Amino acid sequence: MSIWGRAKAKVEELVGHAEEVYGQSHGDAAAQVHGEAQRLEGEAEEEAALREEAADDARRDDGGSRRH
Repeated sequence: MSIWGRAKAKVEELVGHAEEVYGQSHGDAAAQVHGEAQRLEGEAEEEAALREEAADDARRDDGGSRRH
């Protein structure tokens, strides 16, 4: 995932958190649940991107060390 994909996931996480807080403060259960779901989805996307990047780095490091 590119830097833009990670940024999009972070924005989704932050917007979800804002909606979740709005729902809590206004007694809007639907907004709270939707915001929580959006926040968790953004967190999951960001974690997946970080794992993907770590795996790519490990493959590059591993592949480079075998060339002699």
